[in-house]
Amino acid sequence: MKFNFSDRINKLPPYLFLEIDRKKKEAVKKGISIIDFGVGDPDLPTPEFIRKKMKVAVDDPGNHKYPFGEGLMEFRKAVAVWYRHHFDVELDPGTEVHSLIGSKEGIGHLPLAFVNPGDIVLCPEPGYPVYNSGTIIAGGEPYFMPLIEKNRFLPSLNSIPAEVAKKAVLMFINYPNNPTGACADRAFFEDVLEFAKKYDIIVAHDAAYSELYYGEERPLSFLEIPGAKDNGIEFHSLSKTFNMTGWRIGWVCGNAGIIKGLSKIKGNVDSGAFNAVQVAAVEALEGPKKYTKEIRDVFRERRNILVDGLRGLGWAVTPPEATFYLWVKVPETYTSVTCVAKLLDEAGIITSPGNGFGPSGEGYIRFSITVDEDRINEALRRMSRIKW
Repeated sequence: MKFNFSDRINKLPPYLFLEIDRKKKEAVKKGISIIDFGVGDPDLPTPEFIRKKMKVAVDDPGNHKYPFGEGLMEFRKAVAVWYRHHFDVELDPGTEVHSLIGSKEGIGHLPLAFVNPGDIVLCPEPGYPVYNSGTIIAGGEPYFMPLIEKNRFLPSLNSIPAEVAKKAVLMFINYPNNPTGACADRAFFEDVLEFAKKYDIIVAHDAAYSELYYGEERPLSFLEIPGAKDNGIEFHSLSKTFNMTGWRIGWVCGNAGIIKGLSKIKGNVDSGAFNAVQVAAVEALEGPKKYTKEIRDVFRERRNILVDGLRGLGWAVTPPEATFYLWVKVPETYTSVTCVAKLLDEAGIITSPGNGFGPSGEGYIRFSITVDEDRINEALRRMSRIKW
């Protein structure tokens, strides 16, 4: 059969993490003992109390029907209470919270609700690839906002030309940030809101890593800024907070009108998140807070071991403020790709090339600290034998 891909498919770049998985499988076939710092998929198990609730929920026949719609009211109320306790943000669970099949799904579908062909979407780069790909699929034009170290990995809103801002309908931001590990302060979020109101732009904040922080204070929610719900929504997920990546459960909250638009897209292309998973998610959100602290403590220790070890080998490393990623400069004379290739070929270590997250990521690689301490130390031993 002869067929042609659509123009939008042809415009899509290769999905970075699928490419990493392909290289990993090739290396395994060659008999290489792999240490995988590539994809940000927690190796720790989902807490037992959540798994127990899921087992009960799966056995309830009432949960076996199509979920449809905004999600269980029980789940949306739990999200609203969680936001009140964590961020002092009030949400109406009836109109300002919507379940998602993981936040990636919602982020990818959002442009379909608001972006017409030729509209501009402001995307951070380096950044999560779905901001760009979702824009392309919707027929929009990505305009990349560089995140560079001298600006604390925050986009320079003043550098966006007025003619671009006037054509923009949507802006994605993401703090704590993947891949850089940076956090945003209140002044930045206030500037984003002012910019969005000036140009009538929707702000979509991806807050998936808000609970993986290493300082004394939790990172801010964009919705904490007075007036943020006028222009903004926030995506969140249980994937990183509770080690539930495979469960595919998240939410979007904030402006009711924006959420209604996204809901119309979802109603036409999916049937909602499995009710049993939503029931288990309620248990997670309402459960003991000690589990999220324990998860943070594990990743903090791993971060410290890898940072200290890399510094001891002469690498330039700034410890991340949050997330389970290290954004590391490559040795001189190497590019992101050649550095990743050398680590894989000579040490069996998989990392992510920085330029896979955007042009400004050139000169960096990303380590996901989703392997245990023994494997981190083994990776450092292997790296100590490489000649750069």
